[in-house]
Amino acid sequence: MKRVLEGVRILAVEQYGAGPYGTQLLAELGAEVVKIEAPSMGGDISRATGPYFLGEGDSEFFQTFSRSKKSIALELKTPEGRAIFEALVRTADAVVDNLRGDQPVKLKLTYDTLKTINPAVVCAHLSAYGRGNSRESWPGYDYLMQAEAGFMTLTGEPDAPPTRFGLSMVDFMTGAVWALGIVSAVLSARHTGEGCEVDVSLFDVALHQTSYPAVWAMNESHDVGRLPRGAHPSIAPSQLVRTRDGWGLFMCQTQKFWEIFCAMTGREDLAADPRFISIPARRANLYALTEALDAQFATRSTNDWQAFFAGQVPFAPVRNLAEALENPFVREVGMRDAIDHPDRPEGLHMLACPIKIDGQRAPGVRAPKLGEHTAQLTESLS
Repeated sequence: MKRVLEGVRILAVEQYGAGPYGTQLLAELGAEVVKIEAPSMGGDISRATGPYFLGEGDSEFFQTFSRSKKSIALELKTPEGRAIFEALVRTADAVVDNLRGDQPVKLKLTYDTLKTINPAVVCAHLSAYGRGNSRESWPGYDYLMQAEAGFMTLTGEPDAPPTRFGLSMVDFMTGAVWALGIVSAVLSARHTGEGCEVDVSLFDVALHQTSYPAVWAMNESHDVGRLPRGAHPSIAPSQLVRTRDGWGLFMCQTQKFWEIFCAMTGREDLAADPRFISIPARRANLYALTEALDAQFATRSTNDWQAFFAGQVPFAPVRNLAEALENPFVREVGMRDAIDHPDRPEGLHMLACPIKIDGQRAPGVRAPKLGEHTAQLTESLS
């Protein structure tokens, strides 16, 4: 794969999920991402995150977020460690961290501190609540953001307790937004010779992801809330349906798809029913629509419906994670990978990079052992 970020060096003081997720995207695109890890703390905390471990100081969780990176064992709080770090800063395009909001100043990771060493360096910070506000010293995590930003009252069935996403999507979205900010700032610095500060927070990104429901709430005092079957707040049908053997997600986002569905299934009666004649009518009669759809979808299995529609009408089977990973289409598009690992002779199955360059994905490379590249990186400074 063409390594579009080759020649970009990023020093990463990072832990756990959101930050490492973002820098892993950059590493897979060719950037040299160097994890600054304190051996006194065992390095990145995700090295010790179970339940599945890979030798000393390594885990499948860690491998999920730090592939294609380098690791240098360095104590930033010691004079010796700081001297090596500052020597690395002279060679770097960016110094990034996902620490608590009050920590970058304390650890001297800000642009005000580092610009005397490298005026073109970008200093990018990912924190829970941002910096320079009343919560900058607060710890924070994905689930907390889902709660406070409104996600949990938008997810699940109407009569269920507040429900979080099954995945840490705020972490992943924040990491991806952060990566965009880093690349954008580095591009500017290379053009102007002057670096800058980049700040991204879990809270800000979570709130931003509430998108058009937030606009409706602010302007129309409209509470989207939760509809049965995870239905779309304005378009119908766009919801879960019961099949003969399980569930599917059926989406007629345009009138055209509804008409094609009715024609393919021989349900001209549904197409002509005044309750279902248009998107607004179907939305106003959602409960009756759901009953009619369930009766129709109960005539075939989930797999049969997907094969029957074959992309002419948007439909997807509801799968558990194991089934999702075994989907033949996943292998067709190359979203599964296997990497070599010294503590797992049979190799380690991973998900591939979601970004393709010229039709190719980055090859899988394992995450580093703690301090694996210390000698290589320090010798290059002399």
